[in-house]
Amino acid sequence: MKVGIASDHRGYKLKKVLVDYLKYKHFDVIDYGTDSEKIADYTKYGFLLGEKVASKEVDYGIAICGSGIGISIVCNKVKGIRCAKVDSVKDAYLTKKDNDANIIALNGTMPNYKAKDIVDKFFETDFSNTDRYIQRIKQITNYEETK
Repeated sequence: MKVGIASDHRGYKLKKVLVDYLKYKHFDVIDYGTDSEKIADYTKYGFLLGEKVASKEVDYGIAICGSGIGISIVCNKVKGIRCAKVDSVKDAYLTKKDNDANIIALNGTMPNYKAKDIVDKFFETDFSNTDRYIQRIKQITNYEETK
């Protein structure tokens, strides 16, 4: 599985940890930046990650900023993206199972062990393919198509 990951300066340290962790677990990881703790706008990296996931260059994405909120908003502006700001293993499970999210957003101050647990749950969970969730995703896609 190919995973894209991006962060701003406040998510940089956690991003480095997750890149190493995912590579250790044999994921093909593409790091879209930022490459330091020098101040960087999350918008640049959120749009880039969203575009790479939407174009299928990568299968899924992980976005990280100080709160996880800003970068999730940016990712969701990209057509075809369903990004969820995730704070727990349960959130990761539900957003993949029910919403077929293709990007998760994390806050950069989250403990490393918690972020790893969240990422593990997200990638081990399959979309339920339940009719009501399929219908809701189609409604989102149809809305995007009209805008």
